[in-house]
Amino acid sequence: MPDNADILQLENLQVGFPIQGGLFDSMLGRPRTVVRAVDGVDLNIRRGEILALVGESGSGKTTVGRVITKLVQPTGGRLLFDGDDMTALRGFSALRPYRHRVQMIFQDAYQALNPRHTVFDAVAEPLRSLKLVVSDAQLTKHVSEALSAAGLNPPEEFFARFPHELSGGQRQRVVVAGALVIKPDLIVADEPVSMLDVSIRAQILQTLVDLRDKQNLALLFITHDLPLAWLIADRIAVMYLGRVVEIGSADDITLNPQHPYTIALRDATPRVRDNGPRGGIKALHGEIPSAARVPKACRFHPRCPLAFDLCRQEEPPTIEVGPQHMSACWLAK
Repeated sequence: MPDNADILQLENLQVGFPIQGGLFDSMLGRPRTVVRAVDGVDLNIRRGEILALVGESGSGKTTVGRVITKLVQPTGGRLLFDGDDMTALRGFSALRPYRHRVQMIFQDAYQALNPRHTVFDAVAEPLRSLKLVVSDAQLTKHVSEALSAAGLNPPEEFFARFPHELSGGQRQRVVVAGALVIKPDLIVADEPVSMLDVSIRAQILQTLVDLRDKQNLALLFITHDLPLAWLIADRIAVMYLGRVVEIGSADDITLNPQHPYTIALRDATPRVRDNGPRGGIKALHGEIPSAARVPKACRFHPRCPLAFDLCRQEEPPTIEVGPQHMSACWLAK
């Protein structure tokens, strides 16, 4: 299979979460309201590629990551991995081969680590649960290699430490090592550096890029920070209210965005200026509409500074605005 072939494909992915109604709703037989967290996402990730999924809180990007790692079951659409349909795959035994190839790095490393487990036990857990080692010597070898690859050297010095004895950056590296120890083909990284200092962020990001280059990993990097996505990703997909509204190369999305929401995300980012007075920050106003009551008209209208009547009547199609650059906006060139 070619190195640049798709390793993962999402086709019209949908995820809905029913809201528990009150007593009177049950008595009157009212239908349950459904939160449409993901609403028709089409996405592909290539081997050895870093794809960034960018959006505000509530856009559905974390739910997409959890569907890919089989922590959430989709309510519609398909998930294809290496061409095989994994949508309906359930149960620990059935998921074991898939878990071997797809892992997740969670946002909060302290919550992701069991405070009663040492670093060695935390990193060794995937190997033990998936029964990938046959001896203690082999287990130690794999854990040492994973810790070293994540930048914790010498690894033996961290074996007996507990999470509270580590710095924030070290804890995040342990979580990275836990995802790497089984040598997966795809890693979903959900805001892996959002809780870290800027200098530590750079180290973790460089570690992820180095691992991609050395092991040909595919990486889905979930973030709300567009400049950070530009720094690390090959391609960027922008999500808004459960849908991908723009996707293209990192340079195209950051330097030449075509969707008003992507432009707003870019302009809302503070920039350091070399000279001259400080410029004002163009803040995004308001909140994303409720995913339980998605607007019938164009859902991007509340954020579009150039909205017109057509947007109120019909949702815009996704069109090609450049080489491998797609945007869902009537104003896209």
